[in-house]
Amino acid sequence: MMWASLADYAYLQHALVAAILTSIVCGFIGTIVMEKKMIMLSGGVAHAAFGGIGLSYLAGFSPMLGALLFSVTSSVGIGRINRDSKGNTDVLIGLLWSMGMALGILFISFMDGYPPDLTTYLFGNILTVPGSEVKAMVIITLLVTGTILLFYNAYKIFLLDEEFAKVQGIKSTWLEYILFILLGLAIVVLIQVVGFLLIFALVTSPPASAKFFTKKLGHMITLATAFCLVFTVGGLWISYSFDIPSGATIILLSGLSYFLCYSIYLLKTKWKRT
Repeated sequence: MMWASLADYAYLQHALVAAILTSIVCGFIGTIVMEKKMIMLSGGVAHAAFGGIGLSYLAGFSPMLGALLFSVTSSVGIGRINRDSKGNTDVLIGLLWSMGMALGILFISFMDGYPPDLTTYLFGNILTVPGSEVKAMVIITLLVTGTILLFYNAYKIFLLDEEFAKVQGIKSTWLEYILFILLGLAIVVLIQVVGFLLIFALVTSPPASAKFFTKKLGHMITLATAFCLVFTVGGLWISYSFDIPSGATIILLSGLSYFLCYSIYLLKTKWKRT
């Protein structure tokens, strides 16, 4: 059993800490990103970060650092282009999505010898998160949550009505750029657990599930964090117990839970009408 082995194996301890950190980050940034209708952007940034992974292997530095550089740069870049040109955001995200993956593949192809196994980065494996990356995840989690808490009231107004926020003297442009940076940082944390290809679902499911039960931002963040904790820790336990891929297990658990919450919401709504 996983819980019996937890005290004996460092990799299980790292995995549990990574699950908790992921849940906190996802609860905070996922809720705000969902309310700002930037969910698709998170998928685009995640795939763009794959280019950073490829570059890091080619240049010989930390893959996490490469992902961080590409994710933050691409997130801020697409925000700047969209604001300046008032262009089609879907087109920008689609191009970012494809070009990031293409760059990663290209960089890997330039390497001598056998290419590295990128399965962990594509689909995630929470059981392989090393201690050094757990420390980096702690720092990023503190940055993300601390910044959102610092500007919490401003973000509440910003999400409610951007024009009203400007009237109140809130610099909405800066708030948006800060959000893009935080999203880029959060992507790096989430990559460790579910990989590039599955991040979209983990960012979406917990806050979307929470929204069925509350409309208040603070309550939504708390409930989304709790949901994500159930998904990540539950997925970790299931994957360890049955020796199946952890990233896919976490995502399937989160997706099934979302549909369960949706069903409860529909039944509750129907019962109120009757």
